Amino acid sequence: MQQHRKEPPLQRPPARSISPVTTALASVQWLFFMFANIVVIPISIGYAFHQPPAVITASLERAFIYTGIACILQGTIGHRLPLMEGSAGLWWGVILSLAASAQASGQSLAVLGGTLEVGIILTGLIIILLGVTGLGWWLRLLFTPVVTSTFYFLLGAQLCGIFFKGMLGLSISTHIEPGIALLSLGLVVLVLLLSIFGRGLISNFAILTGIIVGWIAFVLLFPGHAASLAPAGNALFAILPWGGLAFNAGLLITVVLTGLISLSNTFAALEGAKTLFDKDVSSAQYRRSLIVTGFSSLVSGLFGIVPYAPYVSSFGFLRTTRIFNRAPFLLGAALFILLGLIPALGQLFASLPVSVGDAVLFVAYLQLFGSGLSQLEGMKFTFKTIYRIALPVLLGLSLMLIPSTAFSTIPDIVRSLVQNGLVMGILAAMLLQFAIRWERFENPS
Repeated sequence: MQQHRKEPPLQRPPARSISPVTTALASVQWLFFMFANIVVIPISIGYAFHQPPAVITASLERAFIYTGIACILQGTIGHRLPLMEGSAGLWWGVILSLAASAQASGQSLAVLGGTLEVGIILTGLIIILLGVTGLGWWLRLLFTPVVTSTFYFLLGAQLCGIFFKGMLGLSISTHIEPGIALLSLGLVVLVLLLSIFGRGLISNFAILTGIIVGWIAFVLLFPGHAASLAPAGNALFAILPWGGLAFNAGLLITVVLTGLISLSNTFAALEGAKTLFDKDVSSAQYRRSLIVTGFSSLVSGLFGIVPYAPYVSSFGFLRTTRIFNRAPFLLGAALFILLGLIPALGQLFASLPVSVGDAVLFVAYLQLFGSGLSQLEGMKFTFKTIYRIALPVLLGLSLMLIPSTAFSTIPDIVRSLVQNGLVMGILAAMLLQFAIRWERFENPS
């Protein structure tokens, strides 16, 4: 079995005391980071399930409220690190894929939604059990450096692909919008320049600067593209909004398996935290983190929110801002709750142009590539051992390039897994790591 090795610490200044003004600005930057990561998810799910505008607005506000709560729970009683807890990209992709497949095959979206809710609640209970019993601490051994690196590479590729489409205007149109695309690329260049060449607060607040400048520029240049949502009304705390509880064995197996694979977010985040914060992460932190994630997933199943996991993209955000203190993170999470509780604020922030948020997130998620490379630091690859990383990464990328409609001939019970490049890449990496003793081939002959 591949042994976990201690990685060299990231060369960075330790977390230091910061002024109240810096704390306030950093908390606003966390708020925008959380918002930009979350806002597209409930809207896209609402469109996938053909929900009316008021229900979509309610889903968005619920996501704001509970994401803030989940972040505070993790930051205070979970792993106690400034790492965002939010709707997992893996879950998001699988749910969208299942909805698209259901529509293509004429299946009921209500049955799909009901089965998803049952599966997500069940998965939440399983994750809580793994945390309470401590079994999750041992499951982390499956996530060797190569498996974790594969996860970073594929998650970065999957999400950057989504963000890049949004940057080109494809989230509001079926074709590239040249003006929006040029503005988005300009924002990418701006944030990169501020991050690389800026000093002090200029570099620390590159993401916040990019969002503010981009938002103002978008409103001035494209006034007709302003987004608007209907008031949520009484739908804010609706229970089981995706459909009444339903049971489909094949779908249920897929959902639970997706939830277990999504634990890779937790393991990758906490293993990466060792390097980022230059300190060990204890078994107690793993247990508490899993309990909070499981509880959050259970709640998400009840209220129609994409299930939760720690965001490894927080590493990119922290490396870009270089503010590692926990106080701004917790304050930003509290502000995020307010966005959901105050409809006027929520609707104001919901008008943030998707292309602007995507452009800034595109830069932040580029750091995932560095996280993947850091996992491989010190490892040597020969023409034989290169397959252990090349095969799962390129297999996953290849599957991402295949249209979802091409998988219509695959049996329902495995279709959503086979067509998900991130899931298949992680499974392939695990299989290769434990099926072959790679140390025998480390010396080329």
